[in-house]
This record gives sequence, C-alpha cells and structure tokens, in this order.
Amino acid sequence: MSKSIEIICVGTELLIGKTMNTNGQWLAKCATTLGLKVHRITTVEDDIDEISNALQEALQRNPRFIISTGGLGPTFDDRTLEGVAKALGVELKVHDKALKIVEDKYREYVEEGRMEKAELTPYRVKMAKLPEGAKPLFNSVGTAPGVIIEHEGVTIIALPGVPSEMEAIFEDSVAPLLKEAAGNVVFFEASLDATGIMESEVAPLIDQTMRDNPYVYIKSHPKGSEKFPRIELHLSTTAEEPETAKNRIGKVIIQISEMVQTKGGKIKVFKAKS
Repeated sequence: MSKSIEIICVGTELLIGKTMNTNGQWLAKCATTLGLKVHRITTVEDDIDEISNALQEALQRNPRFIISTGGLGPTFDDRTLEGVAKALGVELKVHDKALKIVEDKYREYVEEGRMEKAELTPYRVKMAKLPEGAKPLFNSVGTAPGVIIEHEGVTIIALPGVPSEMEAIFEDSVAPLLKEAAGNVVFFEASLDATGIMESEVAPLIDQTMRDNPYVYIKSHPKGSEKFPRIELHLSTTAEEPETAKNRIGKVIIQISEMVQTKGGKIKVFKAKS
C-alpha cells in the first residue's frame, strides 16, 4: 500500500504573500516524522474550481492520503468543502454530527461569557455542511470540525487553516491514521555543520556518498558566504527498524566527515534524532 501524502493549502492570502505557509511546513514535517513521504505541496486560492482541480489532479496520482488545510470557516471565501464536493461529484449536506459539534461549541462560548447567543445562523450551519459520505473530526480548539472522506482507496482529510486548530485536529485524529499506515517505518535524520569548504567542493562528495549509501538522502543548505563558507548537510532515511535507520545515518556521517576533512574543511554533528 502506498505510504505517500499530498498536501493542498488553500488560501488567497498565501498566494499574495500576506501569510507565510507555516501549515504546509508543519504538516510535511509531521507526516515525514511519522514515516510517510510527502510527494507534493500545492497552494491554491479560495476558489471552488481551483480547489476541485487540485484535488482531482492529486487523486490521479493515487496517494494514500490527501490533506488540505484552510477554508473550513463560516465566511464567503471558506470554500474548501465545496471544492471537495465538486471534485468528487457529490452534494454538500448538513451532517447531523457536525452540526452538533458546531452547536455545542457555541453553547460553550455562551457559558464562558464569550458571546450572548448560540443561535445557529446560516453562516454557522455552513461549517456543518459536508460532502456526502464525509465524517466530521472534532475540533478541540475552535468551531469548524475537520472532515474525512474515503474515495477509491485515498483518504481525503480537510483541516482548518488556523494553525492551532489544524494542529489539534491532526494530533487527535489524523496522526494515529498516518502512524497506522506507516506501520513499523521510522524516520531518522541528522544535520552536520561543515565549515571551510565551498558548496561546489562538497557537491561531488555528496554524490559519492549517496551512491555508496542509496537509502540516505543528503541535502546541502549554504549558511555562510563565499568568503566564509558554512554549509548545513541534512541527512535523512526511513527504515523498518530504528537501529537500521540509525546505522545508515551513522555510516554516512563517518564517510562524508572524512571526505570533507581531506578537502581541508571541518565538520561537526549538531542534530541527530528520529
């Protein structure tokens, strides 16, 4: 079974540069740490057709999961679920459980003195309209529930755009699904700090090391300048056993450290974790 993920970030604010896409980065990091592989992150505006097209394109690649973030709220531009429904060819309907989640939240806000009435206005009911066949995911931080729907072997999950809400629903309801899909696969990473050697000199060393260690991915990140070169080398791998992953990274650290030192550079490990 595929262990791949695609992420769709919805929000015009992301495309005009008003808001940094921290949700995409956070989701990618979590998914990778859990042992799955993120193949693509797509950003689209608050437009039904754009959302629908992005989802349809992702479905054609048949990932195990498609996770979207943003566009589940009560305002006119929260259109993610409309886009999902259009992509899947289904209708949006008020979901009883989702409506109860929304209603209970507003009653809670009234009891806390944060608002006067818990009336279910059309804007609030909008958050309980889900694509047919979908189920709500409880939102412990905010009002709009997350949404999950299965489609031809692909699990589609829609999460809110507010980071605290997105993270809460992910940790409560989504992470366990991803962990189950990943099975025993573990992710291990390490970062090395190389100084006194330019990236162009490190490039062939990376190529050689990756040829010798095909299960480890090495990415260079220049941090200094041409005059004072400093490069972060990020190493990562996944394996069925933690010890296997750790040993792979350890072998690469030794090999590339020796190669850098022979070129007159200095290197040290400043992060290694699973």
